[in-house]
Amino acid sequence: MAVMIFLILHWYLSLFGQTFYLHRYSAHKMFTMSPFWEKYFYIFTWVTQGSSYLNARAYAILHRMHHAYSDTEKDPHTPHFFKEVFTMMIHTKNVYNGVLHGTMEVEKRFDKNFPVYPKIDKIADHTATRLFFAGLYILFYINFATAWWMYLLLPIHFLIGPIQGAIVNWAGHKYGYRNFPGEKDHSKNTLFIDFLMLGELFQNNHHHAGARPNFAAKWWEIDPVYPIIKLFNKLGIIKLIPLKYTS
Repeated sequence: MAVMIFLILHWYLSLFGQTFYLHRYSAHKMFTMSPFWEKYFYIFTWVTQGSSYLNARAYAILHRMHHAYSDTEKDPHTPHFFKEVFTMMIHTKNVYNGVLHGTMEVEKRFDKNFPVYPKIDKIADHTATRLFFAGLYILFYINFATAWWMYLLLPIHFLIGPIQGAIVNWAGHKYGYRNFPGEKDHSKNTLFIDFLMLGELFQNNHHHAGARPNFAAKWWEIDPVYPIIKLFNKLGIIKLIPLKYTS
């Protein structure tokens, strides 16, 4: 029981950091926040992703490329040029590393307006730090796993950020329905209530209105993160940008 609770908590805390901070804030700037809260959620995203930490700048650039070149050969993570998800993940990793380490040329329009904390990145992206988090996961399982098969869940913890991204980009561009068939890409909405990926699987809605903080578009669709965004806005933690805010 403890192992399953830990897995669920890790999954959703990490996923919240990815969709709320890396995606909606870093890549799209759907809202603003003070320097304190920006650094707070930067660290929150690092700690919850742990061994699979994703750099905010590299994430934002790849995601902006994804929107600009959705489902074309320039898209860093489209499923339509790969036979299976693992090859797509490797390709995405290579593009990510090229952006992160400066070995790949980035268009200027993508390379601006995102949070950058080099001192945090130096620690978070270090191999020793990643191994430290992996060790914590293993230690937890040693103490609380009650069956051998539970150890097979450890790779999810080790690679939780990329796994979540792969699910969104593979399923969200292959399976589901389209509210906006006019979009030129293959984006789809996979679930009516996206409890699995906290709204990220409303890809067709999102590609239709990329700046909209609510990924749900129809009355019967639910984006679980949007009510949290509205609450944070009321509490003054963030400030929704009026021209991009749709209730």
